[in-house]
Amino acid sequence: MLHDETIRERALEWAVRTGDPEFTDWDAFTDWLDEDPAHGAAYDVVAAAVADATDVFVTAPVPANDDVLVPAPQVRRRWLPGALAASLVLAVGFGLWQGGDNRYAVQTAPGEVRTVTLADGGSVVLSGGTRIELDRKDARYARLENGQALFSIRHDARNPFAVEVGEDRLVDAGTVFDVELDDGRMRVAVSEGLVLFNPGKEDVKVAPGHMLARQGDSYALSNVSPEQVGEWRSGRVTFDNAPLDIVAARLSRMTGVAFAAEDRGGAFSGSILIAPLRKDPQSLAALLGTTIRRDGERWIIVAE
Repeated sequence: MLHDETIRERALEWAVRTGDPEFTDWDAFTDWLDEDPAHGAAYDVVAAAVADATDVFVTAPVPANDDVLVPAPQVRRRWLPGALAASLVLAVGFGLWQGGDNRYAVQTAPGEVRTVTLADGGSVVLSGGTRIELDRKDARYARLENGQALFSIRHDARNPFAVEVGEDRLVDAGTVFDVELDDGRMRVAVSEGLVLFNPGKEDVKVAPGHMLARQGDSYALSNVSPEQVGEWRSGRVTFDNAPLDIVAARLSRMTGVAFAAEDRGGAFSGSILIAPLRKDPQSLAALLGTTIRRDGERWIIVAE
């Protein structure tokens, strides 16, 4: 697989270079083609894709006269119109190479919030420091690799939406739900509809106003205010007897400030506004009732 990807990337580079009218290194290009039959095959895929894209581009109506079309030129394997060829190869080539696997990832930096609109009308809001995998051909699939995401899903009983979270599987039944995965700990909280946790195995129904938390082989259900589900979108996060390492991890993602707990002792209950912590990380000490010390780029929470 890695060998194939290397060939594809090299073919893309050659396609861009040979599309430049000033390109002269034809001997090196020919040598590369002769090294392996796969090289020529990969180059032909790129060239054919560019040819198709070029035809579409040059036959677009001319704004000054909607009745006049520019005839499409005959595009040869090597001779593509310079900058146009380069841009089309990059655009089409990226789609081809990424399209070999319909899965793709969306990732946010710590402190960033991003909304992804799904093809079926649903949406996913990603918290900071989150990575999620989606599928171009299946708008009813997602995989949360780490971080936190709020799903707003259109229900379809014939084709339910499924979220993979670590080794677990969540299936919706017309739902707004929040999922978090951090350091092997999974949490799903529901504000609307119903979520099925691991159908066919534990097969637990998580109803609105409830949260399921899993760590290791055990899981537990608890109550949660529906208003708190996804409240981080408005810059607030609420904890209910949460260990300080969980508090540190969640605040790090949401603020973009690196917090860490000195140990796993201590717990915190209460709501915290995110914006003030970005300006003054030290202010977290008073909110938690702990001591905080700075260690390079990190702020260490010390339980008392």
